[in-house]
Amino acid sequence: MPNPGKPAEVKRKLGAKGYSKEMPSNVVALPAVSQVPEPLNPLSGSGLDLWDRTWRRGFSWLSANTDIQLLQITCEQLDERDQLRAYVLQNIEAWHERSALRELEKNIRSNLSLLGFTPTDRMKLGVAEVKVESKMEQLRKRQEQRDQVIVVEQPE
Repeated sequence: MPNPGKPAEVKRKLGAKGYSKEMPSNVVALPAVSQVPEPLNPLSGSGLDLWDRTWRRGFSWLSANTDIQLLQITCEQLDERDQLRAYVLQNIEAWHERSALRELEKNIRSNLSLLGFTPTDRMKLGVAEVKVESKMEQLRKRQEQRDQVIVVEQPE
């Protein structure tokens, strides 16, 4: 299986051929969301919870002008999922509904990805960088902490 391609932002930071290390001039900065906007349609339970958490955590990359409709749809799907899941748990023989539940969950996952709420998508947006600290880095950090000497001056 071939390696996945690197996002343009990563190539730019690495100084790859054909990519300037500076951001392109046609990038438009989105206005930051200062407060959680009201949902377009009434939401309940999980949908309302997702609405609030999404605007609080994704304020730096979500746009109240362009992303609000997709987020509304996703929150409504989550409310629908709660109802469908409760029905499927009570009716074990309802395999059509169980299949619909799995399809709905795929759609929710896809929408969350479109909104930048998976680690891979946040990295593509340049919002988060995944860095795992290796054992060697952990050992070096501990050694540096041990090597720090506290000097206490004694009165003469």
